[in-house]
Amino acid sequence: MTLSEQITEDLKTAMKEHDKTALDTIRMIKAALMNAKIKLGHDLTADDELSVLSTEVKQRKESIAEFAKAGRQDLVAATQAELKIVQRYLPKPLTQAELTALVDKTIKDVDAKGKQDFGKVMKALMPQVKGRADGKTVSGLVGKQLNK
Repeated sequence: MTLSEQITEDLKTAMKEHDKTALDTIRMIKAALMNAKIKLGHDLTADDELSVLSTEVKQRKESIAEFAKAGRQDLVAATQAELKIVQRYLPKPLTQAELTALVDKTIKDVDAKGKQDFGKVMKALMPQVKGRADGKTVSGLVGKQLNK
């Protein structure tokens, strides 16, 4: 089942169950995917869909941080519920051990010698972890490994 088919099925289920949060969130995802399709001018590839979903996750995480800073726990809870729904459509996240192993392998593959090769490592690594690991986490781990 493709992502768009899955989203359509989940949308129907949310409507039947009168789950307003899921319904609103799935509609937002569907709209974001449609906007990306229009912007690109062609059907979305799996990578394109992953990029859209990753953007949606990032936006919600940033919103949660801002709402928490402002003391709006009601909005934090609502946004966390949305985040869980969006994350259902992403691939299984990498564990810390898997991510560390992937970083080490990529550093060896690109023959990185130190901090000056940070960009080269990130360029090779990010397509491999797209949608499965947070960019900040990956960046911090690469920096730590290159400083050894």
